[in-house]
Amino acid sequence: MLGPVILAASRSDRMRRLISAAPVTKQVVDRFIPGETVDDIVPIIEDLTSKGLELTMDVVGEDINTPEQATAARDAYLQLIERIKPLGLGTQVEMSVKLSMFGQALQGGHELALANVRPVVEAAAAIGTTVTLDAEDHTTLDSMFAIHEELRKDFPQTGCVIQAYLFRTEADARRLAAAGSRVRLVKGAYKEPASVAYQDKHEIDKAYVRILRILMEGEGYPMIGSHDPRLIAIAQELAHRAGRKLDEYEFQMLYGIRGEEHLRLAAEGHRMRVYTAYGTDWYGYFMRRLAEKPANLKFFVRSMVSTG
Repeated sequence: MLGPVILAASRSDRMRRLISAAPVTKQVVDRFIPGETVDDIVPIIEDLTSKGLELTMDVVGEDINTPEQATAARDAYLQLIERIKPLGLGTQVEMSVKLSMFGQALQGGHELALANVRPVVEAAAAIGTTVTLDAEDHTTLDSMFAIHEELRKDFPQTGCVIQAYLFRTEADARRLAAAGSRVRLVKGAYKEPASVAYQDKHEIDKAYVRILRILMEGEGYPMIGSHDPRLIAIAQELAHRAGRKLDEYEFQMLYGIRGEEHLRLAAEGHRMRVYTAYGTDWYGYFMRRLAEKPANLKFFVRSMVSTG
């Protein structure tokens, strides 16, 4: 399977230099990451929301080595929130944050990440929106869930992400599927060992459906993070069985993938949120998009061949 190989390459400085230098890389990266600055991304936000779509914004960047870099990541989100404030979009545009960007892996990282993310959550609440904490590799999850619980004391709308391929996730879903919670379910995009995660795609899909049923039958607000047509259809059926109205759950998909499906679901009355990343430190994000789906890798390879 190529996925684990690509994920390993996402941590390779040599591969980073090689891929970053390839002439075709920028045009392919632009498919998934539509801008590098706030000035680039505000027109994208205005365009997508005008089409009835909602967004969750990700300022890309994960290799944080100093407290100063973590502070800069915090400030980048605060700048984004300040820029979208005049648009008055409320929950149409929320934020997605990776706690690794806020210093989680540094010495004293749990407290540092909490201290850095709290102002972002506060600023988002002040303009009528919220923040979702992205899931990263399994070693970071206990810290992420603890920070999520702490933030929800003052900002109960704060969301979090769970990953279907991890064995622990069914138990996490039962705990999180409570009134007022917001939980995004994804398959998972990190290289995880067989001791903690399913490795077979079919097993991951089955786990996804089991966990989605828990969320739909719970009292929280499920966010279905998937591009898989079969899983989307299953989600709709589970929502119907659970008696959920169209505004009691939402679909989430990545910018640049299945754009016509985004519009179709929105036109049918579904809440459809587009995960939209921007920034200059795009490498790790880009490589996970290639690893998640063979079609993304084929697109990249074809582009390299056609311009070679």
